[in-house]
Amino acid sequence: MIRQTLTSLSSIAGIGADTIIDVRAPLEFAEDHIPGAINLPVLSDDERAQVGTIYTRQSAFLARKVGAALVAANASRHLQGPLADKQGDWQPLVYCWRGGQRSGSFATILDQVGWRVHLIEGGYRSYRKQVTARLYDTPLPHRIRLIDGGTGTAKTALLHHLRDAGAQILDLEGLAAHRGSLFGSLDIAQPSQKMFESRLAAELEALDPAQITWVEGESSKIGGRMIPPALWAAMIAAPRIEVSAPIAARAAFLATAYADLTQDREKLNQQIGQLSSYHAAATITGWHALAEGADWETLAGELMSQHYDPRYTKSQARADQTPEQFTLEALDPETLADAARSLIEQFS
Repeated sequence: MIRQTLTSLSSIAGIGADTIIDVRAPLEFAEDHIPGAINLPVLSDDERAQVGTIYTRQSAFLARKVGAALVAANASRHLQGPLADKQGDWQPLVYCWRGGQRSGSFATILDQVGWRVHLIEGGYRSYRKQVTARLYDTPLPHRIRLIDGGTGTAKTALLHHLRDAGAQILDLEGLAAHRGSLFGSLDIAQPSQKMFESRLAAELEALDPAQITWVEGESSKIGGRMIPPALWAAMIAAPRIEVSAPIAARAAFLATAYADLTQDREKLNQQIGQLSSYHAAATITGWHALAEGADWETLAGELMSQHYDPRYTKSQARADQTPEQFTLEALDPETLADAARSLIEQFS
């Protein structure tokens, strides 16, 4: 039996499907999809373009005929490949762009096999409207508290220790695949803006609004990804905990946390070079020399004291709220774990 599911994010999550299947073409899937979905396209990118061309230049009937043959062939490959081991009690949730022919055709085939199939009413387009409504149009109900502080104060690590201690967190940098600064890019590409928002909406849906959700203080963009308006407004209004630590402890922490960057001298030198519009040539030359000499802690210390800290202080001067201060003398894992437990006891 094929069942249409509602289009709300909660109803999609509540279906309890064993597998979410996105049958759109790979390029569509790559731009955005429901988190956790797998891509079993019933038309490849080239096939989709081919059917569209036939539709516009020849006839809708011929396009449907050619499309049906391609869908059947691709469905056969999926049944003999990724779906070959699925048992009779397996329940898939299937969607395409509009909840039309692509998902309907594949769902019918799966239904004929004997599986209980769910379809997203309105397809991905309906799902995307729900994500937009959640992140752009509706105030968030969550009780957010920010972990703020200058560069190198181990905010992300502290956030993870809060999670490990049982607190509820929202890891924006993890969702955006970026560490949130000029030197914060990772070896993996950032998701598209839409994919970032899908991940974010799924995380928010899983959180309990009645509990405190700890979030790291960020600028309005993480790398190239914008924090959507509803969340950004909630972050601006949220109470803040400002973490501080001695610059030597921060430098030592950064030298370890950014070990991947210190191993890529060319990338590091490029990123140092991007600061040339903010600092004198002699300063930039000195930082390049520290990088060449692998004096990571001195380099980190100078970057913080001369570049990041002045900008952080200036940004905090414009803030509407005075944060609660939380001072750490060290930033090792044991100290951060103790700090996380202390924060939970104090603010839960």
